[in-house]
Amino acid sequence: MTNNANRVVALGGGHGLAAILRALTSIQSETTAVVTVADDGGSSGRLRQEYGILPPGDLRMALSALCPSGPQGSHNAELFQYRFSGEGNLAGHPIGNLILTALWDIETDKVAAIARAGALLGAQGRVLPMSTQPLTIEANVEDQTGAVHRISGQATVATTTGRILDVSITPENPAACPEAIQALTEADWIILGPGSWYTSVMPALIIPELRDAIIASPARKLIVLNLVEQLGETEGLGPDQHLGVLRQHAPGMSVDVVLVDSSHERQAPQLQREAADLGARVIFADVRDTDSPSTHDPERLSRVLGDILARVP
Repeated sequence: MTNNANRVVALGGGHGLAAILRALTSIQSETTAVVTVADDGGSSGRLRQEYGILPPGDLRMALSALCPSGPQGSHNAELFQYRFSGEGNLAGHPIGNLILTALWDIETDKVAAIARAGALLGAQGRVLPMSTQPLTIEANVEDQTGAVHRISGQATVATTTGRILDVSITPENPAACPEAIQALTEADWIILGPGSWYTSVMPALIIPELRDAIIASPARKLIVLNLVEQLGETEGLGPDQHLGVLRQHAPGMSVDVVLVDSSHERQAPQLQREAADLGARVIFADVRDTDSPSTHDPERLSRVLGDILARVP
């Protein structure tokens, strides 16, 4: 499928961003992924603490998602994603995280090191960090008694049992990756979501320089909403409320399209009201994997994205 939107910038992290990137590899577009660097759990947290590097996990997943279709691309992605088992020092580390750690030791330029990893994989697009310094997510959370607590760290925020009121980033005003700012300035389309709403999607809107670049960009803007609530982080948060969170953290941001799975059509009135406040129209489409209700189907998502990027004026 072809389209006229040659330059697409997708922002986020984890499985949500990976789903978008896999879909975009089937569309003729110049894709740039701008990836969160606030993870502090698992392998990424261990490597970040030990070596003082950017957390590599979300970057690894984005690079893997951009591997070309076909046997070689599948083999490269499988190897990059392979995670060591057992009880030794390597247990829990994906090979891709270790390769990125090594490349950052070799290269003084963090972005150039990621590009080298992309070249090794034959990635169909660029992967950039939101910032070239590791970041920490903080949140104000209301517990069941109504008391508000300040919590810190992506892993802690993602698994909180309280209601998240807002999120912020430490350091408070980090420098955004210059290449990411340039990509946003030159983009035809900017895509936010799906993904962990507070810990993967919102970081793009709470880094001031990045948020300002998104708002100021002449690109059309597309929000892809999640299929289901995320246990802990967005438990009890409806699809329309996800848009409210976005408006809260990026006041003044306008959006062109909100893509929602057809399973949420019963909530169309609420969604359309929230979307209207962003200046957006809502498009309902079947993008869910029928075998995994919480997962986007790459082929369905690719067809729908191709139509949106090509036809929406």
